[in-house]
Amino acid sequence: MSTVGNSTNIFWNEFPVGKLERQKLLNQQGCVVWITGLSGSGKSTLACSLGRELHSRGKLSYILDGDNLRHGLNKNLGFAPEDRTENIRRVGEVAKLFADAGLICVASLISPYRKDRDACRAMLTDTEFIEVFMNMPLEVCEGRDPKGLYKLARAGKIKGFTGIDDPYEAPLNCEIEIRQKDGVCPTPHEMTGQVVTYLEEKGYLQAE
Repeated sequence: MSTVGNSTNIFWNEFPVGKLERQKLLNQQGCVVWITGLSGSGKSTLACSLGRELHSRGKLSYILDGDNLRHGLNKNLGFAPEDRTENIRRVGEVAKLFADAGLICVASLISPYRKDRDACRAMLTDTEFIEVFMNMPLEVCEGRDPKGLYKLARAGKIKGFTGIDDPYEAPLNCEIEIRQKDGVCPTPHEMTGQVVTYLEEKGYLQAE
């Protein structure tokens, strides 16, 4: 028995139904599909399309959307570097729980700092963390500007905006990279197909 963090008299409990049993029940394998990229790169579009496709195949998934989580779990956090780190840490811990439940957890967040994403990867086995890099040029993302945030950042009304006055650190060894082909952005169907093919090939869409 051991204690963790700064807490005392807290011990880990084991339960009779484990991850393997839950995966067999769902006929799939729990994992985290972590979608990262600039604002406007298509993260939410991919997450929604992927969720629909998995549902149509009878697979249970859940989307953790960065903006949505800031309305609840992370509503007390701002956008300073230390708050961004805590934001990602919390999402990583929740994603780990969903994966342990046997779900395919789709996390859609800018998550600009490499060390924070790597810390989330370290929470799971390396094969359970599937990093999807939406490698879209800044000019494409800024041209879309679906929330009008780039315009506000360029006007100086938003400080510390990723890609403008705060860095985005691209993944070095992501499992999936989605990018333009001959200057054309892939459709949601094409992006989803790329991710689903990976999940199929790695055996996540069936129990072990």
